[in-house]
Amino acid sequence: MSGQGGELVARIWARDPTVWTGTDEARWLGWLDEPERRRADAELLLRLASEAASGIEAVVLLGMGGSSLAPEVLRRSFGDGRFHVLDTTHPRAIRALEARLDLGRTLFISASKSGGTLETRAHTEYFWKLAPRGEQWAAITDPGSELERIARERGFRTILAGEPTIGGRYSALSPFGLLPAALLGVDIELLLARACEMAEACHFDQGNPGLELGLALGEGWREGRDKICVPEGNGFGLWVEQLLAESTGKQGRGLVPAPGESGDGPDRQSHELRLADPYELGQEFFRWEFATAVAASFLEINPFDQPDVQAAKDRTNEVLAAGEVELEPESSPAELFARAEPGDYVCLQAFVEPTAASESRLAALADEARVQTGCVVTHGYGPRYLHSTGQLHKGGPNSGLFLQVVEDYGPELPIPGRDFGFARLIRAQAAGDFESLRERGRRVARVVLEERA
Repeated sequence: MSGQGGELVARIWARDPTVWTGTDEARWLGWLDEPERRRADAELLLRLASEAASGIEAVVLLGMGGSSLAPEVLRRSFGDGRFHVLDTTHPRAIRALEARLDLGRTLFISASKSGGTLETRAHTEYFWKLAPRGEQWAAITDPGSELERIARERGFRTILAGEPTIGGRYSALSPFGLLPAALLGVDIELLLARACEMAEACHFDQGNPGLELGLALGEGWREGRDKICVPEGNGFGLWVEQLLAESTGKQGRGLVPAPGESGDGPDRQSHELRLADPYELGQEFFRWEFATAVAASFLEINPFDQPDVQAAKDRTNEVLAAGEVELEPESSPAELFARAEPGDYVCLQAFVEPTAASESRLAALADEARVQTGCVVTHGYGPRYLHSTGQLHKGGPNSGLFLQVVEDYGPELPIPGRDFGFARLIRAQAAGDFESLRERGRRVARVVLEERA
């Protein structure tokens, strides 16, 4: 690490890229100023949200990773059953959501920084065919993207520009989080005021919450305690997972986020969330962003790139181009767990429909893994985790045991404008990630859940 304490704080705020690797980090520090910058836009965001929600009974956010996880935390924290986040390509999940909607009274938000995210574009085309009225649509994307072009052509009610100097996982306090917050009825002026208070505190040499957390994360990593155990926190753990995993999991190093896991163990460190009130999310988003940047200086990596994320995407495209794929069992959970060593972690990669029943089955499988390995166990739904912890799985330390869980996906659900449907897409995503992990010498296995009745 190249600095600590007050010196490190000063260098981060001075946009000094040598805090990390001295490459392009200075280009990606717009999140430092975003809370204050967005306070000036709060009234506009609230007005847009009010206008868009007029006559609307439901809101559906179509996004992945950094475009969906902060909205999901906000949805769970502020509790609005009319707000839905779609970040799965499972055909049954998409059909189930569609059946719950009055399509003529639903607002759809297509959210993608790059504007080319495969899942988001597929969701957008699917629901546009069902609800092709621009006044029912909004887009959040970076300027000049393909999504912006399509939104203008189709006359979307609202097109909000993201800040190009902020990566997706640092975008919770940007329009990607704030427009959904406004649609949830959140007082975004109060939310941003809390964030600005934390940003100001993160300038301090002493009593700096972001610095203190970041130093603890980094020093713990140096001591071999690389598993970061935090409470679930109304989905906040999902957001922290992406932030830590995608920011630090590269060059054979990384912090392994483990929401909900016990902090007892020589390879673990435990951290609390400061969420006594939902509006404290403004502070916590910024505190963890700053802390992750601090911790990355210990690992001597660039926390703002994701060099291994493209691998699974490329593999998925190869599988799609090759035609249909069958997902057969590979090895077994028992054989995989038997290969565990001290300091490893188990990751359940569930390409299954996100339901209460699947959560229960995954929890039982996680318990089995803990008993057999003694390791931290993490889990994520596919393809969501590909936009979250996938970078760590492929670019981080070779300490993961990956169990892919797949199932029958039922009848095909066509995607307008594509020569494949959602069932074929999710199979290709599972197959592509499995092969990408195996190519990197990761320990992998696959289990197929029995077909549903």
